[in-house]
This record gives sequence, structure tokens and C-alpha cells, in this order.
Amino acid sequence: MSSNPRVAKLADQIKVVVAETLERRIKDPRLGFITITDVRLTGDSRDATIFYTVMGSEEDRAATAAALASASGLLRSTVGKRLGLRFAPTLAFVLDATMDNARAMEDLLAQTRRRDAELQAQAADASYAGEADPYKRDDEDEADDEDGR
Repeated sequence: MSSNPRVAKLADQIKVVVAETLERRIKDPRLGFITITDVRLTGDSRDATIFYTVMGSEEDRAATAAALASASGLLRSTVGKRLGLRFAPTLAFVLDATMDNARAMEDLLAQTRRRDAELQAQAADASYAGEADPYKRDDEDEADDEDGR
């Protein structure tokens, strides 16, 4: 997203308008339980990328993507009219992978915890290969010097 505050505010407004329009005006049965998570605009506000999530299976996701593609013209004109824009940005819908990434991270963390527990159990039963303290101490050097070695 651009660092321009006007573009950031416009992106937030587009998010609200698209979400309300999907809830109230789009009656496509293919449209699943959808949540608009983020909107990113280019610096010139000509292109908007809308990120969304869908609860359900892969079939639900595919059906929702098709419904959004067919409703993109209506959504674009609604955004232009409601926000009073001279040029309504083109809308591209992208499935947000944040939930999948979070699930994958949780799986990796669980796997790491399990491996750590296994290593800790192995370490509890382990003993030293040699002496517990393999380093030579200064007091031992002095005892060796007195013996004449």
C-alpha cells in the first residue's frame, strides 16, 4: 500500500463499500461466507486489489471466486458512485492466504514442540561420553608443578 494518507483512506472506504455491497446487493447463490480482509491501491488509485477469505471447502472458494468475477463490474460502478470518484479503480479479487499460512505455521510450531520434547527426554537419560568436566584446572597445574612433572 502506498504511504499516501489519501490513498490509505480511499482503500479503507473501498473495503467498506465492497463489503456492504456484497452483503446487501449481490444475490449470487455461489457467493459463500466471505470476508473482505484488505484492500491495496496503486499510488495513482487506478487499480485496487481486494483480498478476501471464504469459509468452507475448495469448491466454495472456487464458486465464490466465480461469483466475484461476475459481480466485479457492478462492484466497480458502486464504488465509483458511492465514493464520488471521477475514475473508479479496477477491482482484482485475490484469495487471502493468511489463514492458510497461519495454519501452516501452527503445524510447524507443534512439530517443533514435539521434537523438543523428544530431545529433552533423550537428554534426561544421557550421560557424559568422558568426564563431566573435561577442562584442565589451574589448581591441577600447580599440583603437577610441585610433583616435578
